[in-house]
Amino acid sequence: MTQDHIVTERPPATRNDTAGNATARTYEVRTLGCLMNAHDSERMAGLLEDAGYIKADPGAPADLVVFNTCAVRENADNKLYGSLAHLAPIKASRPGMQIAVGGCLAQKDRHIVLDRAPWVDVVFGTHNIGSLPVLLERSRHNQDAQVEILESLRTFPSALPAARDSAYAAWVSISVGCNNSCTFCIVPSLRGKEADRRPGDILAEVQALVEQGVLEVTLLGQNVNSYGVNFADPDPSTGEAPLPRDRGAFAQLLRACGRIEGLERIRFTSPHPAEFTDDVILAMAETPAVCPHLHMPLQSGSDQILKAMRRSYRRDRYLGIIDKVRAAIPDAAITTDIIVGFPGETEHDFEQTLDVVQKARFTSAFTFQYSPRPGTPAADMPDQIPKNVVQQRFERLVALQERISLEGNRSLVGTRQELLVVAGEGRKNATTARISGRARDGRLVHFRPDSADGSVRPGDLVDVEITDAAPHHLIADGPLLQHRRTPAGDASERGQTPTTRGVGLGLPRITVAQAQTPSSAGHPDTACR
Repeated sequence: MTQDHIVTERPPATRNDTAGNATARTYEVRTLGCLMNAHDSERMAGLLEDAGYIKADPGAPADLVVFNTCAVRENADNKLYGSLAHLAPIKASRPGMQIAVGGCLAQKDRHIVLDRAPWVDVVFGTHNIGSLPVLLERSRHNQDAQVEILESLRTFPSALPAARDSAYAAWVSISVGCNNSCTFCIVPSLRGKEADRRPGDILAEVQALVEQGVLEVTLLGQNVNSYGVNFADPDPSTGEAPLPRDRGAFAQLLRACGRIEGLERIRFTSPHPAEFTDDVILAMAETPAVCPHLHMPLQSGSDQILKAMRRSYRRDRYLGIIDKVRAAIPDAAITTDIIVGFPGETEHDFEQTLDVVQKARFTSAFTFQYSPRPGTPAADMPDQIPKNVVQQRFERLVALQERISLEGNRSLVGTRQELLVVAGEGRKNATTARISGRARDGRLVHFRPDSADGSVRPGDLVDVEITDAAPHHLIADGPLLQHRRTPAGDASERGQTPTTRGVGLGLPRITVAQAQTPSSAGHPDTACR
């Protein structure tokens, strides 16, 4: 049986209910890992919905559970296999239920997944997301597990349909893969070399999202400010590059996005300090829609450790970028990633990291305890740090950063902030009736939603005055200073999210006729090619 000719006795995305009637199969996608994975999960959901599946209600058992996995940290392995073990008896009691495992861990472990969890039906990698519906049907038809891992990208993921999670904010991939060789990171071996998406395709997707009400986009890449590097790849026939590399491509992309009418907020993640150029800082400062927020991984403040990590910059270079950003954008929030306990890290090296944290005054930091990942050079390095030492250093770093974060947040008490109201990023407090929003600089703010204009919905914009601060959030307990109802808020109220549709790799479209449901009705069919 080939992928082009799938033989089935009934439409593949259906199951028989207790009365013997064919009904659409339900799905759930569980995401482990980074923002890139979260965006890939939207692509998986879009493919499944194109194939006739419908999203399972929260808490309801699904006919299909897809895990989109991470291979960067050890606890991601534990989460996956723990979840698979939990599903084993459920699957045994539900004939026809399927489980699929994709993403970075699947790309790395391949057949190990089936060795540890033989009840899994499909294993697929980072390069063939578009194969998921076909692999599921092949597994159903053959009554056998399907493992398909490709070594290179078949098509850019954004050519695939996406079922978006949010009515007001969206991720847009500008590149996949990475050309760096950090010794602690396995991502380049799993996602491949950097492949950049053409700017016209990116802008078309952003435009389509804005036309459906989206107010904020986040441009995604493993190293966004190297964007454009493979536009100058050598011609295979001549060996010559068609064009010299344009190191200003990412800054130009930011400015072009900023010219799209109706797009109010632009974010990006993550830049690499070695590739950071002054024109990006100017584009941030001169493009009103670009948010005053820079997330730039530090990893270590020690030049010796940065060298061992193969991070092609040093502490002075990093601090120099921050100085330039703050000179151009005084109110910029700067956040970072830091690894504690890298092999060979001495007390002096760690104190160098604390020193950079003191000087940089980060708004917040994602701090990680180093864990060796098989297949990375760092895993085989000598002088692995004892866990108790790593834990102690981690606690010292967190304490310092929390103090700095609190001081920075307290400096905003009394200021006016515009918030994009968000769902799912803070619990509504029964006593205070607070809900949450994100300021333009990315800070989380809990506020009281009293408004003369009616109820405040996710996707609306409100202005508030900050009344209190904590290390990880701000509080605004006064009256709303302004409330702007938006098309994104209207869509949230209707339970609608935007869709972007593409060409699914030339694979067969496996669909079933079904009536529109409230969750799918009214979604514009946009094409981004």
